[in-house]
Amino acid sequence: MNHVGRVLPRRLLPRRLPRLPGRFVLGALLLAVPLLLAFLGPLLTGPPGPRAASFTTADGHPLGTDFAGQDVLRHVLLGGRSVVVIALAATALAYVLALPPAFTAALTHRAWLEELLMRPLDVLLAVPSLLMVLLVATVFAPGAAGLAVLVALVNVPDTARIVRASAAEAAARPAVEALRMQGEGWWRIAVGYVARCCLRTLAADAGVRMTGVLYLVATAAFLGVGVAPDAADWAVMVDRNRTGLFVQPWAVVVPALLIVGLSTGTNLLSDAGLAGRRPRRAVATATTTALLTRPRKTKGPTSR
Repeated sequence: MNHVGRVLPRRLLPRRLPRLPGRFVLGALLLAVPLLLAFLGPLLTGPPGPRAASFTTADGHPLGTDFAGQDVLRHVLLGGRSVVVIALAATALAYVLALPPAFTAALTHRAWLEELLMRPLDVLLAVPSLLMVLLVATVFAPGAAGLAVLVALVNVPDTARIVRASAAEAAARPAVEALRMQGEGWWRIAVGYVARCCLRTLAADAGVRMTGVLYLVATAAFLGVGVAPDAADWAVMVDRNRTGLFVQPWAVVVPALLIVGLSTGTNLLSDAGLAGRRPRRAVATATTTALLTRPRKTKGPTSR
């Protein structure tokens, strides 16, 4: 008799995570606000109006004016695209550059090749990321694209180490040896099996990586690297208007909260996505355990 289609008892089913929906909704809201302002904000702004007094809440300026007498709301709508685009591009480029050497080092049986790929990255880890960005910025002035490439390069070493550690654990499983004995190629093993086993680790690291990249980009812009000193940028707004924090706080608080919301929302969505996959695995495990441990019915003697 086939018991696969039967419904499992409730005691075998895992309890749902009660905090998952709230975490997902909160993360989506925190992430949606800065993203919408970053990509749709420039479409909602008009030509710049006349300047008013510095750090005031004059009529026609809902968020007041900045240190130069310009409208804070207009700069908030214009200043998000550079931060968001540079952070996203730098994060994606860091993984593109880190994945090939990390998977190669994890799957190779040649110790010299692993040492050749990973030891130079360990040397780069000894240099602080912000210090390296500032050192390179003293040689040449990077624009927005140069800042994205520079931030991606300083994030490659630790990204490669995390990916390599996760891939090495998956590569040591018997399934990988079975795939090799079947004649499967390196690409099939690395992408078809090892990469799929590393998805949860990569997803968790992506949220943290995005936050670190975002703060590094914002700090570089705060120090004048990659953006013009008078550019409409959230990090530049915090830098330029910090002297009037206690006089007109909206010029500093609003862009700072948008940066914090972007990083916090990314991590909450990443955590919610990882937690959302656990119940399926638990149900599958409970189903398999119930089917394997259930005693089979034996047929009685047949009467002729």
